[in-house]
Amino acid sequence: MSPQRLLVVMRHAKSDWSGGEPDRLRGLADRGRRQAAEAGLWFAVNTPDLDVAVVSPATRAADTWELACFGLIPPPPVRLVDEVYAATGAELLDIVEGLGDDVRRAVLVGHNPGLEELVELLTGQSVTLKTSAIAVVDLDERRLLALGRPPPGPRS
Repeated sequence: MSPQRLLVVMRHAKSDWSGGEPDRLRGLADRGRRQAAEAGLWFAVNTPDLDVAVVSPATRAADTWELACFGLIPPPPVRLVDEVYAATGAELLDIVEGLGDDVRRAVLVGHNPGLEELVELLTGQSVTLKTSAIAVVDLDERRLLALGRPPPGPRS
């Protein structure tokens, strides 16, 4: 039997609204950088064997993944996919289904409401993905395995 196919869905971390830049160029707030680093600790422990990271090219999403993958040695190849930005759940499902049979474990870093719609399409469960929240979906059984934000790390 082949290993379980998993999709880790991650919403970008908290973005910075103070600069007035266009939406796609908005970066992370200080809190968002902390959230992304906390997610990185979770990824290192729970998903060290990812085949690919599919990431929205929006600055806040790309920066989230850059901070979150620091503990993965080696980190998975990254595909910046323009269509992830502002995608609907159905459009994200097409992207996931198009990853190929060789991809057994993937992470998708993007935006709401598309990510929440995708999880519901895959599992039949309505979820709320706050900034930096993660949902782990068993793609073979179409069920939700985990949902939430990684716990905060120690403060210095």
